[in-house]
Amino acid sequence: MKITEVEQFVVAVPHIQPIQKNRPQDYTDRPISIIKVHTDEGIHGLGESGRGGRFDDAMEKWIGLDPMTLKWQDLGGGFGSAIFDIVGKALGVPAHKLMGAQHWEKVPVGYWSCPMEPEEFAAEAEVGINLGFKTHKLKARPWNIVETVRLMTEAAGPDYGIIVDPNFTFETPEKSIRLAHKLEKYNIEAFEDPFSYEEHGWDSYRQFRQQTNIPLAPHLYDPKKILEAIKADAADMFNTGGSPSHAAKNAGIADAAGMPVWLQVVGLGLGVSGAFATHVHAVIKNATIPSDSLHFVRESDLIYGALTPKDGFVQVPTDPGLGIELDMDAVEKYRVA
Repeated sequence: MKITEVEQFVVAVPHIQPIQKNRPQDYTDRPISIIKVHTDEGIHGLGESGRGGRFDDAMEKWIGLDPMTLKWQDLGGGFGSAIFDIVGKALGVPAHKLMGAQHWEKVPVGYWSCPMEPEEFAAEAEVGINLGFKTHKLKARPWNIVETVRLMTEAAGPDYGIIVDPNFTFETPEKSIRLAHKLEKYNIEAFEDPFSYEEHGWDSYRQFRQQTNIPLAPHLYDPKKILEAIKADAADMFNTGGSPSHAAKNAGIADAAGMPVWLQVVGLGLGVSGAFATHVHAVIKNATIPSDSLHFVRESDLIYGALTPKDGFVQVPTDPGLGIELDMDAVEKYRVA
């Protein structure tokens, strides 16, 4: 089998209205590229870039490669997705069978919101709970996070889990601890990266854990950093990702320390990357926290809604390869180049 052609479709798909209101240009400023990799046996595979990504410089290099001889486990991103799709179809097995032993038939996903006003967060929490989500991850900012969580809890109830992701904007250990104390009475499932561990060191993360009962979750892809955090007693869980082998390695390190993970194989992507992420999640046994696979917060996922969450879970596809089909009518509708 040989790769004979690679088609690329650059698309700009708007987010759902509340995100679109607060990030009106994001989908056009950072369009997403979909690739369809063809072979001489009539089998094709689908892949997807990150936001703003393109495959232009790499596509020519793929022509002539034999997908069956590549090291599948180490391949991530859009090309890796396409290869898993092709090889899975060729062998008649779903992509996760090529990644490892399956642990999950359905995988948890969380609802998600970008930075917005507390009242808007609360309205979205009500949407999330009515859609069946159990957890809501939000891009948090220090000036309104306490009011945000209070209103979200009023709207969705005390059992609705909230993951607070400040992207280091809580700035210091002292400010993070003060905010944590104000939030301890709510169902906060994790603080993800409240302040910079690079600037303040892992000791500051350990001290945070000693002074609050809110779980602490560094977002790390480097296995050495994960080991450092574990040795420093500086984490309760991790957000991680990468290729199937890389995600499995990082999750395995966390699992050896008795810690769960959640996966960000892809973030604000579309359905193709969402499918790839779902297959990776299926083989990670300690990936018990809802993943950051967010294909459902777009106006269209471009895969006919095949992986629409139900009660906070996405069913792992069982058809060969990724187990999805690309909606070409939708691709043409949102195509920009």
